[in-house]
Amino acid sequence: MNEERIYAGTVDEMKQGSPKVIKGGNHGIAVIADNDAFYAVDNRCPHLGFPLHLGSVCDGLLTCHWHHARFDIKTGGTLDPWADDVPAYPVEVIGNEVWVVTLPKNKQTVSSLRNRLKEGLEQNLSLVIAKAVVGLVEAREPLADIAKVGVEFGTRHRYKGWRSGLTILTSMTNMLPYLDKNGQILALYQGLAHVARESAGMGTRFLTGPLPVGGDEDIPSLQTLSNWYRHSIEVRDVQGAERVLLTAIESGASNEELSDMMLRSVTDHYYMNTGHTLDFHNKAFEILGRIGSDNRDFVLTSLLPELSDASRSEEQNSWQTPVQLVTPLEAVFEEVMTTTFGEDEIKTDRMQLVELILDDQPLETIRALFDELKSGTSPVKLGQLVSAAAAERLARFHVQNEFRDWITVLHTFTHAHAVHESLKRSVTPELTRAIFHTAMSIYLDRFLNTPSARRPERTRGDNNTPPETDEFLTLLDKQQQTDQAAKWAADYLNRGGKKKALFNALGHGVLREDAEFHTFQVFEAAITEHESWENDESDFAEWAKDTMIFAAVRYIAAHAPTSREISHTAKIAVRLSRGEKLFEE
Repeated sequence: MNEERIYAGTVDEMKQGSPKVIKGGNHGIAVIADNDAFYAVDNRCPHLGFPLHLGSVCDGLLTCHWHHARFDIKTGGTLDPWADDVPAYPVEVIGNEVWVVTLPKNKQTVSSLRNRLKEGLEQNLSLVIAKAVVGLVEAREPLADIAKVGVEFGTRHRYKGWRSGLTILTSMTNMLPYLDKNGQILALYQGLAHVARESAGMGTRFLTGPLPVGGDEDIPSLQTLSNWYRHSIEVRDVQGAERVLLTAIESGASNEELSDMMLRSVTDHYYMNTGHTLDFHNKAFEILGRIGSDNRDFVLTSLLPELSDASRSEEQNSWQTPVQLVTPLEAVFEEVMTTTFGEDEIKTDRMQLVELILDDQPLETIRALFDELKSGTSPVKLGQLVSAAAAERLARFHVQNEFRDWITVLHTFTHAHAVHESLKRSVTPELTRAIFHTAMSIYLDRFLNTPSARRPERTRGDNNTPPETDEFLTLLDKQQQTDQAAKWAADYLNRGGKKKALFNALGHGVLREDAEFHTFQVFEAAITEHESWENDESDFAEWAKDTMIFAAVRYIAAHAPTSREISHTAKIAVRLSRGEKLFEE
């Protein structure tokens, strides 16, 4: 930007009159006289855009009259962290003339926006976070780098470690390719705002550090570290587990090796914390795949605090009575540990196997799943099919059930998705056990499909023009549109509607709401699982893809609308970036 000078007026005019607005900057420049000196700032309060020439100056502070944000008249720096600094411009007095240099002293840069995002996270200031995200996206900062700021903050500044905020941020980072630009802004903002909110007042984490090994000859083998880690988790010694984990990281273990070590301990127990434990682990490794491994010490150790009191489903009555599930599972797991896994497709009729999983025959399900593994079926393929069965529970969830039971079937589905995604990274006998954990949770959820919601009719080849996706969002403006939304989605697909537009609409249906984190989970899991079937042209794959869409649509519709406070803040940030005058409405 070339430096220019703009004439503001004579010294006498400026001293005697009110602040003068001249052309320059993005919103005009307010030139203000104070104590025989002259100052110039952008004429737009960075908080919500009110004209600063209507403010007042006292003792070197310019106060905006809308929300009373205060600015140092010399530098533009604010005393109020929620307001942002205002650009300030050099002023030159040449003889009796006042001139303003149009190059600001404190020009906004990508670096300053990134620092502002960090400040917004630290102080849990939603509007500051939103404006920083908008600015960074407009500056074409890599989207994963924006998410990385939140990951670094959230894994350090929540004493109790990984929780829903980081899960939302990771899920929405995964969904960025399916969203338009406004959707991407909302996705990043929602994730970052949840991280900030969840970390507020929660204390900083300090790592214990790795074991004090000297040379390479002192480093325990990865197998030894894995055994130590497993024992530490078994006895809920998270501090010991942290030190072992940091030693493995320091020794150069790969993310795949660390995933195998950590998930081995998670799947030693059944469906830990209603599936959240494995889901959080999967999300941690997913985000490392997107932002790089520079921060894997903080990211991976953030998973440990939850394990100190995580529930273990094999200890619960529902897994032991009226049907004893633990004993047959343990018997099969002994065989799983010595099974050589193949990479074949599923041998059994896939729909028949899904129906068995959904049926009231858990012991037959256990045997059928193991027979598939013995026959050379890929655990990844088996995990994918079990995910489809879990999604069918959501797609068939009847609204006559208690509303809170949506979360029960949601937990099973997101656990199934996490198992499938984790197996895609690395197949181990220990992780393969989690396929069975999911299948038994699907069995235990069977009463939530009694009665069973009817799937909307799905046909193909209708050449009528599909409805606009805005109709779907309008439908979600009303409560209790669960079945209507599923019928709309079927009609949209029957008439050849583009899935890219549908996925974007689903994203906006989530991101405009004050959604709780399960809604973010179901959106991301359903779309990812849908895409996993894209290269399969079979009728079953088409059924599975439809199931994912119906599951997501019904869950999202059941949980809308909300007050939409969070997205309203993001809309303000976007409008401010466009120069809109909020104060005139």
